Amino acid sequence: MLKFFKTLKYDIDNIVKNDPAARNSLEVIILYPVVHVIIFYRIAHVLYNKKLFFLARLISQLGRFFTGIEIHPGAKIGKGFFIDHGMGVVIGETAEIGDNVTLYHGVTLGGTGKETGKRHPTVGNNVIIGSGAKVLGPIFIGDNSKIGANSVVLKEVPENSTVVGIPGKVVKRSSNIIKMDEYENKEISKCMNS
Repeated sequence: MLKFFKTLKYDIDNIVKNDPAARNSLEVIILYPVVHVIIFYRIAHVLYNKKLFFLARLISQLGRFFTGIEIHPGAKIGKGFFIDHGMGVVIGETAEIGDNVTLYHGVTLGGTGKETGKRHPTVGNNVIIGSGAKVLGPIFIGDNSKIGANSVVLKEVPENSTVVGIPGKVVKRSSNIIKMDEYENKEISKCMNS
């Protein structure tokens, strides 16, 4: 139980530190839906791990009803998790999320069909995923990466990368910046020459 409260305090402190709209911890606790859904999620996750699947799903659905954020109780979420605004976020059963990850509203960490086993993304540490982005399938998003708003990511993303577009393409990696028009021209040339 002590770990639960320590992790929750870390989550709240992380929100206050990183969200310029957050004035203080009390405001975050009372008004931020991510805090409410993460409490529902952490309780449901414990029940899920004890194979009390129905009860776990019931609690997760209550969290969804009150916040508009759907987190499957089987997902694994690290500390410092922040969903800004939150409405419409969906996190699938086999999704894994590292520490200090930020998602914006409308993000989906989902599957691509009727696969079995690991079918949702694994998100590394310190990742930011923009509004409306869809990250689909059992892919890995490397540490310190950023996914642009409304991107559809279907392939692995290396560490320290920025991905944008449909389908998502790496436009920046570490200190090597690839100008979007140059990248697209190279891709078009490859297609025309093959």
